[in-house]
Amino acid sequence: MSHKIKNSGQGQIFSNPYLEVFSKSPPQVSAGFYTLIVLGLLFIAFKLQVVDSIGTAIFIFIGAVLFWTLFEYFAHRYLFHLDDYFPNSKFAEKLAFTFHGIHHEYPRDVQRIIMPPAPGLIFSAVLFGLFFLFMGKFVFIFMPGFLTGYLIYTRIHYLTHTKNVPSYLRSQYKHHSLHHYKHTDRLFGVTTSFWDRVFGTMPPAK
Repeated sequence: MSHKIKNSGQGQIFSNPYLEVFSKSPPQVSAGFYTLIVLGLLFIAFKLQVVDSIGTAIFIFIGAVLFWTLFEYFAHRYLFHLDDYFPNSKFAEKLAFTFHGIHHEYPRDVQRIIMPPAPGLIFSAVLFGLFFLFMGKFVFIFMPGFLTGYLIYTRIHYLTHTKNVPSYLRSQYKHHSLHHYKHTDRLFGVTTSFWDRVFGTMPPAK
């Protein structure tokens, strides 16, 4: 994935103006959208009495938050950088650019740092269906935890792309900036560098 980095402005993904509108959203709107899904699913879980104890619910929820970090790593490495694995494929190039390449080209475009509500609803529905196949009714607790992990990721990701990065995020900022500006084939974790260390995608020590 190689694009000339532009630290201002906003790129275009779709030639169709209607699709283009749905490809971006103010971060507050997107974050609010996912928060409503989390609260709605937790309400359903409570009404359905999915688990017998609050301890079990907390265990599933936290497990889902942690599972998000692994999902984040693999999605970023293999889906968002798909064109690195299929360099001669126009489809892979277009898919990677739509999902992530536009962000690499315009890293400070805050309207595309968080997935907008329209595509987010589609992906959330697909993931909900897949999780339901494996865990049944527990999905009503697992999915909110998973999306909470995503919301934590989006907050960290947003702050690492602002000019005044909080001191407590300096490590994530350095890690993610190296991915954008020097090692696009490494450093795929944003929330944490743990999985980069596990799977050997940290940069050379020096």
